[in-house]
Amino acid sequence: MVRDLLHRPIRDLRISITDRCNFRCTYCMPFDDYPWTPSDECLTFEEITRVVRVFAGLGVEKIRLTGGEPLLRARVEDLVSSLAAIEGIDAVCLTTNGSLLADKAEALKQAGLSRINVSLDTLDSEKFARIRRRGDLGKVLQGIAAAQEAGLSPIKLNAVIQRGVNDDDIIPLVDFARTNGLAIRFIEFMDVGNANGWRLEKVVSKREILQVIDAHVPLIEVGRDKGSAPSVDYRFADGTGDVGVIASVTEPFCSTCTRARLTADGKLVTCLFSNTGYSVKALLRGGATDEEVTQAISATWSKRIDRFSLDRLEALNSGSGYEPAQHQKIEMITLGG
Repeated sequence: MVRDLLHRPIRDLRISITDRCNFRCTYCMPFDDYPWTPSDECLTFEEITRVVRVFAGLGVEKIRLTGGEPLLRARVEDLVSSLAAIEGIDAVCLTTNGSLLADKAEALKQAGLSRINVSLDTLDSEKFARIRRRGDLGKVLQGIAAAQEAGLSPIKLNAVIQRGVNDDDIIPLVDFARTNGLAIRFIEFMDVGNANGWRLEKVVSKREILQVIDAHVPLIEVGRDKGSAPSVDYRFADGTGDVGVIASVTEPFCSTCTRARLTADGKLVTCLFSNTGYSVKALLRGGATDEEVTQAISATWSKRIDRFSLDRLEALNSGSGYEPAQHQKIEMITLGG
């Protein structure tokens, strides 16, 4: 098993299969023009499957497909089926904005998708339009319903909470999730990429989120799944559902991070806040053997020292200040979540 310099193994791989998206969410891609990756520069499904086999040999057990919007990629269910069949891969998951899910839910279920996360930051249609800039809340809700009808489970909602934007949506989202038998994860607003206008004042902390929820329905802490999941999970004391909070800003979990990322154009990235990546695609298209690809990935991971969120918190707490503009990072739309 390969470990990095902080003794963290590699267990999870998040793969952006496209940087295209039909939304323009303000916390992810708040600009209209973007240098999209040409389709022939994106990894093919065959290349992705080959890379995942290599990662499985290094200890990866869980795959998450992201974007952009992964459902924009034609026949994504074929990729899910190929990945689910790889020895050592226990779960193939997908994160989507939900807008195309109604047409894909049944095919994804039949292909062997293990679980699905749907981004949903508000149930207010006007606010949805302001946050997402494109798209229709109704189609997202239809997608969630279709996923339930297809038998996809668990279905988790992801909500990025920003002060003054949707911090008053916490309870409506909790009630929606509980009523419909869905899990929900609240995410602190993070300075991923360079263009989302992140400021500390806009962060609603995990502590604040939990206080709001606990006053509405008492919570019982469960902890992190397998001790390394991004979310700290809680169950409702009345037994109806569960909720989690991903607190990258106020309670970093760098010390237990086991996640690697693969961009749509085939770069291996070792941290969500990285500014560069290692081109696995160059190896694949340059005739490298699986052993050579394995050695390259192992070498990259074994030199990993990333702990960006811990460094950010230390800077914030020291009083020396933290300026996001001084830390250039790969944009979320390229990297995936």
